[in-house]
Amino acid sequence: MQAIILAGGFGKRLAPLTSETPKPLLTVGGKPILVRQIEWLKSFGITDIILAVGYLRHKIFEALGDGRKLGVRIFYSVEEEPLGTGGAVKNASIFLEEDPFVVVNGDVLTNLSVVKMAESLGDADGAIALVPLRSPYGIVEFDGEGFITRFREKPVLEGFYINAGVYVLRRRIIEELPDRGNIEETLFPRLAQQKRLKAVVFKDVFWRSVDSLKDLEEVDKFFGGNER
Repeated sequence: MQAIILAGGFGKRLAPLTSETPKPLLTVGGKPILVRQIEWLKSFGITDIILAVGYLRHKIFEALGDGRKLGVRIFYSVEEEPLGTGGAVKNASIFLEEDPFVVVNGDVLTNLSVVKMAESLGDADGAIALVPLRSPYGIVEFDGEGFITRFREKPVLEGFYINAGVYVLRRRIIEELPDRGNIEETLFPRLAQQKRLKAVVFKDVFWRSVDSLKDLEEVDKFFGGNER
């Protein structure tokens, strides 16, 4: 398989860190997010990686080059202006030769199996990785008399799942992608309505999306503590 990493966003919620460094090059545990993503994809045998870049793309060119030092081949799909996730995938599709292919958001860190996703496709045109929804807040439990019985720090909310930002797609969907717009708002609802989109649930995996300064601090602490 090949993979497209959507790495062209502005990362506004991580300002001022992203004023001179593109979000995918921010470091967690001493390594840029992009490097960790490439290492994860490489662990599943994916060595042809397309980076959809836009904002501060020259910094990404300088940091990763052709990918040789990471043991992969990197191709660059350049967006002169933001195209949205769907437009970015369509723009990058000129580099695609294999079917299916992986798409991952440039702020996602995980160890979930893209091979499992590909094997789950069957006759469907796409698969979305789902992970359990974790409460952003601590939960307080109490009994019928009003006495507090337990505190639970950001528990997983059973029965609720979120889009993990990792997709495996068939090449035949490319012609259905918008030139501009988000795949989650344009193509996916239509594929779901037509029963062409699979859900692949991952419960016992590491998954984090780096959307805020707090996320960055927590993920940096996780990797720093687990790699010593």
